[in-house]
Amino acid sequence: MSGRVPLATKTNLMHRFARWVKNTAGQNNPFSSLHIAGLCFAVLITNMAWTDTAWADDRNAYMDMVVSYGTRHARAQKDVIYTLHVLTSEDLEKNLPRTLPESLSALPGVLVQKTASGHGSPYIRGFTGNRTLAVIDGIRYNNATYRDGANEYFSHIDTFTLEQIELLSGPAATLYGSEAVGGTLSLKTRDSGYQSEAAHRPFTHGRQVLRLSSGDRSVVSRTEMDMGRGEIWGLRLGLSVKNFGDVRAAKLGRLPHTGYGETAWDVRLDAKLNATWAASLVHQNLSQDDVWRTHSTIFSKPFAGTSIGTDLERLKDQRRQLSYLKLKGLPEHRLVESAEITVSRQSRTETERRVPANGLVIDQSFSSRLWAANAVFESTLSGAQLSYGLDYSFEHIDSDRTDFDPLTNTRTPRIQGPVGDDASYQQTGVFVQGGFSLSDALELEIGSRFSHIRADIGRFEDPFAHNPISFDKGWSDISSSVRVRYKWGNQTRSNIWASVSEAFRAPNIADISRFGRSRSTEFEVASLALKPEKFITGEIGYRFSTQVIRVSASYYYTDMHDYIDTVPTGRIVDGLFEVSKRNSASGHVQGIEIMANIELDAGFSIESHATWLEGNLSRPVSGGIIITEPISRIMPLTGYLALNWTGKNLSGFGQDIWARAELTLAGKADKLSTGDKEDTQRIPVGGTPGYALLNLKSGWHLSDNLQLTLSLNNVLNEAYRTHGSGSNEPGRHVMTGFSLSF
Repeated sequence: MSGRVPLATKTNLMHRFARWVKNTAGQNNPFSSLHIAGLCFAVLITNMAWTDTAWADDRNAYMDMVVSYGTRHARAQKDVIYTLHVLTSEDLEKNLPRTLPESLSALPGVLVQKTASGHGSPYIRGFTGNRTLAVIDGIRYNNATYRDGANEYFSHIDTFTLEQIELLSGPAATLYGSEAVGGTLSLKTRDSGYQSEAAHRPFTHGRQVLRLSSGDRSVVSRTEMDMGRGEIWGLRLGLSVKNFGDVRAAKLGRLPHTGYGETAWDVRLDAKLNATWAASLVHQNLSQDDVWRTHSTIFSKPFAGTSIGTDLERLKDQRRQLSYLKLKGLPEHRLVESAEITVSRQSRTETERRVPANGLVIDQSFSSRLWAANAVFESTLSGAQLSYGLDYSFEHIDSDRTDFDPLTNTRTPRIQGPVGDDASYQQTGVFVQGGFSLSDALELEIGSRFSHIRADIGRFEDPFAHNPISFDKGWSDISSSVRVRYKWGNQTRSNIWASVSEAFRAPNIADISRFGRSRSTEFEVASLALKPEKFITGEIGYRFSTQVIRVSASYYYTDMHDYIDTVPTGRIVDGLFEVSKRNSASGHVQGIEIMANIELDAGFSIESHATWLEGNLSRPVSGGIIITEPISRIMPLTGYLALNWTGKNLSGFGQDIWARAELTLAGKADKLSTGDKEDTQRIPVGGTPGYALLNLKSGWHLSDNLQLTLSLNNVLNEAYRTHGSGSNEPGRHVMTGFSLSF
């Protein structure tokens, strides 16, 4: 075609498409999600043809946004030789997600599993828990108590504190060491803004945000205050208070004990020390109260044939703190162009009460205190862009458990809580990564890291003799990566890249000494003969970007060796199958991710992506037989399509107005492991049903200081849950947000 199709013609086709989606989604047709996903892709290809002649002029349009912590090297997103997704503070302000994991739910390759309403765990390319890593301002957030499966800890990061989220999909062990296998979530927090103020002038700013949702009768408030002197110093204060009620699910009604409370506050002081160096002093504090794991209790409601739990109570309280001092500078030295040095302390406390059907009251808890220091430098040497650094952390963990029998009024202290008591975990690492331009079109990036990890557990329960024992062992690893990118075409708008990356995960305190209930039918005990898991990933990707269109696609294959798997011991404990960890499995995960963003006429744009994921594990069973089965909680075929419209300076409607329609299509998750099939409280027999989720969102900038958002979520009133979750999501509901700056 010689030009664009008229907007009226496109709109007519979109109306027909919307009617078809509504009719198809309402049919009881197992292939409807596949049909819709296929049509979404066809719509994208068609729009690519419509906008063909509009591409030609601007190669600089795609994402000049600078990413840094995710790759440990500041560069434009379009130039990164990774699969990298970015969410900005504007994205967070528009969507106002309940939790950090839920903010990731619309990204390709991500499945957000929620054991409880306040517990979310992102599965990134098939991995979760201690095979994914979070980093806050360059500081490792994970600790040594992380389980191998879904856990709640990423939900304990307040999204109101974040300026930018960078999801680095795939291995990043070269940059971050152990656990950076499926993906690394790099979080950049908001600063005080003193550098953008007029020099030497005092400033004071504030913001009040309010979020209301009928889906769980929730009220969320965020209050912020910034003050200081321009380009000299700035202070930021923040307070978040969140009260979530019980979820109102389609067809199921109110889900008891799915509400909870959360409070978070943060303080940040930024200061310019001299012409070269600046410092930041930060403290974050968050607490969650009474988050029930309803799926295992008698209060759960069955969905598509799930079973009801037998616990009378099961709930958790969580507390976390992070404090750090960071120095950032541009040293006047020929070997160091930039430097970042950080010292930090994190603490985390988890308290759980469980009352099983026999009435025994189990109170258990652990506390973790993690001290860390790291330094990262950037240099240019003989044309090579170098990033290098070192890091060290020391973590101490205390754990306890007491059983109370109300019939005899006796309390029995146990040897340990959910993990070993009086434990320590140390990590030391050194890394270097270099980028080299081999020609105008060809770029090479290579890197390597040496890591040493040591675990020391003072006391935990021997799984055979049930006496207290101790443990002390260390592991070392060298992980490397090679990445190459080739740019071609007019003004190098197209590029293809490939990588081969190693990753590893050392056994942590939870792997070695975990004691307690895991899946619905399992009770886990200690494992003493573990060694690090090994992963190697090959990936090939393609990107094309102009002012009008951005397209990317990637295929990856991860090979797994010495995979730490949960294996039955053959014993029964309190009616549960006893299991422990072994390096007994091997297998693979592979997937395809496709994305396209297209700018249309009159303020319209389209975003779309699709994810296909497959993975298997081979493991021994009784009698020496080797079985091969899907990995646990594998993400089903998923498609996403969003239509955006933005109006500028519309008379009578404020300064800006925007609207967005989002359609998420997930196929049936019926690729189940043995553990999935036994976890009938969370996963229906035969798998989790597919669903079509339609959300309509809008927002108004009524003035420079006042912003409103309004959304109608789950328009089709779908009864659904994401695969592996412990309860359903809300039915059709309204969410509104209010933001006032002053």
